[in-house]
Amino acid sequence: MPDWSINAVGHAERFAEAYLKGDARVAAREFEQARAETARTGRPELVARIELTRCAAQVASLVFEPCAGFEPLRADAGDAERAYARYLAGERLTAADTALLPEPHRSATPPADPFARLIAAGVQLRRADASPNVVARAVDTASQQGWRRPLLAWLGVQARLADERGGADEAARLRRRMDLVGAGR
Repeated sequence: MPDWSINAVGHAERFAEAYLKGDARVAAREFEQARAETARTGRPELVARIELTRCAAQVASLVFEPCAGFEPLRADAGDAERAYARYLAGERLTAADTALLPEPHRSATPPADPFARLIAAGVQLRRADASPNVVARAVDTASQQGWRRPLLAWLGVQARLADERGGADEAARLRRRMDLVGAGR
């Protein structure tokens, strides 16, 4: 495996970890290094994958913005990258598109990988398909990994759901938990 590829993968993994932990400075640096390593190849599909990693981390953390870094690369990206971008955007996919997704996202069952599990839950929430069990599983996943950014987002969803069903005490408990997580910055 060429050095640029090893470096890019390492930077992308460190970006995702830093982003999920809420360390914006490290995340930005690692993302730029991952993008630079892949851009050196002149292969848009590789740069697109790095951009999609950033978008996936955002979806896992319930930041539902357009995948702006991917858009300029869309025309030259591969079918797999375009299918993954549509998945992250919450679009319904054809069976052919689903077959092109990264392995953890091809099945209807929750992925074993914690990052993939949060991405899948974020996509479900974006589609308005996330049950309270999906939300609880996302909270547990983010908590177990110590990922502050998605934990705060998912706890916020849980608190809103508790408010909607009249569970003021539960919502207050969840907000206290959010305060605890937020105080650890």
